[in-house]
Amino acid sequence: MKPAIFPLILSAVTLTACSLGKATPDNQEAVDAVLKRTQAHLIYVKGGSFEMGDFGPKDPRGYLPWSFNQDDKHLHKVTLDGYYIMDRQVSYADYDTYTEATGQPKINTDNSSSHTRAPNVPAGVDWYQARDYCHWLSEQSGRPYALPTEAQWEYAARSRGKMMPYATDDGILRKGKNYPTREERRKASPADDRYAPYPVAKKYPPNPLGVYQMGLNGYEWVSDWYGADYYEHSPELNPTGPESGKLKVRRGGETAGSFLGMVTVIRSPYNPDLALIPPKESDHPEKYAGMKQTALMSTFRCVVNQAQ
Repeated sequence: MKPAIFPLILSAVTLTACSLGKATPDNQEAVDAVLKRTQAHLIYVKGGSFEMGDFGPKDPRGYLPWSFNQDDKHLHKVTLDGYYIMDRQVSYADYDTYTEATGQPKINTDNSSSHTRAPNVPAGVDWYQARDYCHWLSEQSGRPYALPTEAQWEYAARSRGKMMPYATDDGILRKGKNYPTREERRKASPADDRYAPYPVAKKYPPNPLGVYQMGLNGYEWVSDWYGADYYEHSPELNPTGPESGKLKVRRGGETAGSFLGMVTVIRSPYNPDLALIPPKESDHPEKYAGMKQTALMSTFRCVVNQAQ
């Protein structure tokens, strides 16, 4: 059975955008194409309950933790309402349409992320840029687009909470079978870089829910502030994370990183503006002031918070 696809009525989308009083951008045709394409790639995620966190000790295949971290060890029941999620990461092509429509410069044209920039690879962004793009989609379409919550992200990556350590077609990571090798990344990269992000939704199958590359093609931002002990007191129904904090959560792993970092339960807190976090062993944190992590490692996808 094919996953449910969010219906599109383009004329209604255009009318809604006009009713919001937004100025018509010079690239309105491109904006309309992004809205149409985005809605065509929305997958409906039926609501339900699951145990969120490192399910390894309960997994009949191994009985061992799937991560070495401690912040995911408190298994807890989460119940989510239905929602829609983009089946692929936001590409540079679509992000460039957004920046042009809103009068902003293109991102990553003259920094350390520039060499891997291409229209069909995931846009490398900080948390604020990811949030603003989803809000822009919401303004243009009249639908409640947003970054996924941490719970929504994990529920979808695990195909509605199944015991899937990786968001592949079968829950296992097999290079060259359901995940690109570094040589494939190198050949697909404009910079001939084997650590470059892979084109979105290319070649390899999605997870059983129909979602591509969740956590397998760079970190993905979610909406939640990070709390190391949040799982211990998280509400069951539609948790949204701590009310405040210093770090935002990314899920998944870095581009072409260790297979251990791409497990569906891994939580990766980081500064929302990508300001570099000094290594714990560093005795001179001041030398890292003003430095930022390369943006190509951090990308995103949006959800639509509607149950129908």
